[in-house]
Amino acid sequence: MKFVGSQLAYYLNERDFRRNTKVLIRYLVLLGIVILIYSILFHIIMVKVEGIDHSWVTGLYWTLTVMSTLGFGDITFESDIGRIFSIVVLLSGIVMLLIVLPFAFIRHFYVPLLESQNKNKVPRQVPFRTKDHILLCAYDVIARDLTERLKQEKTPYYIIENDLAIALENHEDHIPVLFGELDDKETFILANIKDAKLVVVNTNDFLNTKIILTIREIAPTIPIVAIATDDESVDVQELSGADHVLPVKRWLGEQLANRVNARHAKSQPIGQYEDLLIAELPVLNTPLVSKTIKEAGLRQKFGVSIVAINERGRLKPVRSNEKLTFESVLVIIGNKHQLRSIDELFQDYNINPNPVLLIGGGRVGLAAAESLHKNGIMVNLIDKDPEICERARHFCNKVFPGRASDYELLKKAGILEAPSILLSTNDDTMNIYLASYCRQLNKELRIVSRISEARNIDIIHRAGANFVLSYSTLGSEAVLSISKGQELTVLGEGITLFSTPIPRQLEGKSLAESGIGAKTGLSVIAIKENSEVVTLLSANTILPQGAEIVMLGNIEMRHKFNEIYGNVI
Repeated sequence: MKFVGSQLAYYLNERDFRRNTKVLIRYLVLLGIVILIYSILFHIIMVKVEGIDHSWVTGLYWTLTVMSTLGFGDITFESDIGRIFSIVVLLSGIVMLLIVLPFAFIRHFYVPLLESQNKNKVPRQVPFRTKDHILLCAYDVIARDLTERLKQEKTPYYIIENDLAIALENHEDHIPVLFGELDDKETFILANIKDAKLVVVNTNDFLNTKIILTIREIAPTIPIVAIATDDESVDVQELSGADHVLPVKRWLGEQLANRVNARHAKSQPIGQYEDLLIAELPVLNTPLVSKTIKEAGLRQKFGVSIVAINERGRLKPVRSNEKLTFESVLVIIGNKHQLRSIDELFQDYNINPNPVLLIGGGRVGLAAAESLHKNGIMVNLIDKDPEICERARHFCNKVFPGRASDYELLKKAGILEAPSILLSTNDDTMNIYLASYCRQLNKELRIVSRISEARNIDIIHRAGANFVLSYSTLGSEAVLSISKGQELTVLGEGITLFSTPIPRQLEGKSLAESGIGAKTGLSVIAIKENSEVVTLLSANTILPQGAEIVMLGNIEMRHKFNEIYGNVI
């Protein structure tokens, strides 16, 4: 009865269905009139021509059997006029009963019925008493990455989808989805937006503005994070009411630009924890190459802590006898003064003065070129699009139109002398190919690349890329940081900062006894106790009761931690 009631409600409220119903009823009336006329003509011809008197019921019976092509043959005409009449009835029956009627039934009844079932299958509102949930306005690449992280943290979320086919597909894939129009206040009211934790507006720039204005009318204080494609739309979306507008493609270009090696070795801040900075320090072309962590003595000299070593996307635990290579990037933590002291150490060493080579000048590539230009770093660009090449001349030292797979063009652009290469095409396959090709041409080159699909991360690292970052990872990390009220920390593809209460079974144990690094691969970077943060950790550091432990690692490492020590993060 509940299903019947929902269908009836849908039919009564659907304007298209009411219009279709009128068409179907009119056709059925026309069909009834035709059957009635044929029944009367049957009676007249039988009496006047054949000389046989049949009942009116018999006339209706004969008309229906002939029009439906059943043709039992128990009642027939003997005259030519009667047989011609039979042919007319038969042909009109084929058209009206066997062709038009099924089509009309499917078009005006069956299809609306299926649409009604689908619309009722996909939820339109969140469960009763749902609160502190995150709403997303599209299931794009950022949303896919973000929802995986929200699942890990057990944060409820819902995708609002205005396309029924996509909503139904997501629902069948067990994705929490709500069906509704994105510019309709009722959609967000049913999503209990007033009790939501955050709304992510991640459609196109034009629709984003409309959605933000719609939300602000019913929820003036709910935090809104918008994803902007064009830099020009950032101000528009902020003025419309968004609390945070993230130009992720520009950020991606800037993040990639920060990872190139083109000047003196320098610590690059990538995040913040409390009042301490987390930074990366490439050791290429520094006296640290071939030294062990103990021999480098950064803690003794500058007071900073080395919390991890990153080599081609792999986090390695810090061991005193670990030897550094030209590919090693130290992840360090310290205050501004300590990082400045380290930077001064490397000012006297020679650098490669040649331009950085940039391949691919779309939005991400141009943002990277502009960032490098502002920092006084020369850039040579290769791109096959003449329009992009023309736009890039403002930021680039030289521009080389053509295909990056051309060896002569690569050589002319400076692949053999460049200190770094930045791959920013939006084709993963091309970036993987170029990473492998450029690595063969220049073994000491630092290769920085963007990526789209997470499954290609390991492949491009094996191909030779030193640092990889995707649009989806950067966007999801930014949204997650905002939801937690933390600073954005970008350590690389899949590598994030975790904070959790110390598990009971580890309380009172030293870091060495805990086996966190050996068992999970996570790097412990700090211990927070009573608002005091300790980063100068050693194997003998005790894990106190009631404190928090801060770690670096990827999702797999986090899974291992949960399996071994309990689901606490």
